Amino acid sequence: MSSTAHEAPPWLRPRAAYVHIPFCAHKCGYCDFASLAGADHLADRYLDALERETAAKLGEPHEVDTIFIGGGTPTRLEAPALERLARMVAHWLPLAEGGEWTVEANPGTLDAAKADVLAAAGVNRVSLGAQSFQPRLLAALERNHAPEEVGRAVAIVRDRFPRWSLDLIFGVPGSNIDDWKADLDATLALDPSHLSCYGLVYEKGTALWKQLQRGEVEPVVEDVEREMYELVMDRLEQAGLHLYEISNYARPGHESRHNLVYWANDAYWGLGLGAAEYVEGTRTVNTRDMQAYLKRIEAGESATGPNERLGPEERARETAMLMLRRTILGIDRADFRLRTGYDLDTLLGPVIVRFVGEGLLEDDGRRVRLTHEGRFLADRVLCEVV
Repeated sequence: MSSTAHEAPPWLRPRAAYVHIPFCAHKCGYCDFASLAGADHLADRYLDALERETAAKLGEPHEVDTIFIGGGTPTRLEAPALERLARMVAHWLPLAEGGEWTVEANPGTLDAAKADVLAAAGVNRVSLGAQSFQPRLLAALERNHAPEEVGRAVAIVRDRFPRWSLDLIFGVPGSNIDDWKADLDATLALDPSHLSCYGLVYEKGTALWKQLQRGEVEPVVEDVEREMYELVMDRLEQAGLHLYEISNYARPGHESRHNLVYWANDAYWGLGLGAAEYVEGTRTVNTRDMQAYLKRIEAGESATGPNERLGPEERARETAMLMLRRTILGIDRADFRLRTGYDLDTLLGPVIVRFVGEGLLEDDGRRVRLTHEGRFLADRVLCEVV
């Protein structure tokens, strides 16, 4: 086991890893991730390449505190392939005692056999992509599971994993506030301990974005989308799910530890097609082209594209921006100085004063964080920070 990972602070050497599985039954219209449908025949070849990339990048097993296997749809893999993946990850990235290992799952592709494989391997958290419980909204998002499959998947997960989460999307074309209330009712009836609620984003180049450009879909108006966001904050707080990041809610102790790595601007490995990585101050992203990824790894070459190394001030500003997403913690001045070497007020004093004056930030002398109103205008604040 490498001792370097223990000696260096987490913002320099990774104690976390993201592993990407790109296979899907169908490419959803809003999806901008490196994922593909109709490529299941490449699963074994892809896992071969993934292991070669991991071995070349890590050199030896490295203990980590968090692992996140995302996609795509990791549970699109058949149970034997999923078992192979889990064995590989467990070998190269042994989980520290008390660590968190999350796998994303689609309600339509998770079954008891696959869940048993994951649980036996040491996975202790599952994130289910529900998105909506309204058939017409699932159709608008091009999701290929039925609403009732979410409850079935939750029953499978609840019996096998100590922690689990649901994802929801609001602001879907054709939706209204009553639809969103119904989705929240259906979600809370399942009693999740963690919930991610994202406002729909029309990512450039996606099928949904092209539909928007052609006038085939009409986005939810801004005031209604704000009402949806306000509703979810109020309803979930009442249900004991507290907002700890702009789009994430959890019961105490059930926050996603892996996502907190990103929002602290700590280092992490990225493995697989299109995976991003942040190691020793350098950001890299793997190619999103499946054939290029496979051929380059098979030829013993790196699959990464251009890298970016931020200067000290740029990195400090980026760290502040990411920390502000943490709605409860915000930016702790002492922690910020320790991580970046910069005094927060020297770096961002005028910005903080201005947004405190506008009611978008609060400052108690120790921490700076978004106010309730600031959560609605977070993009404006975060852009000013960087």
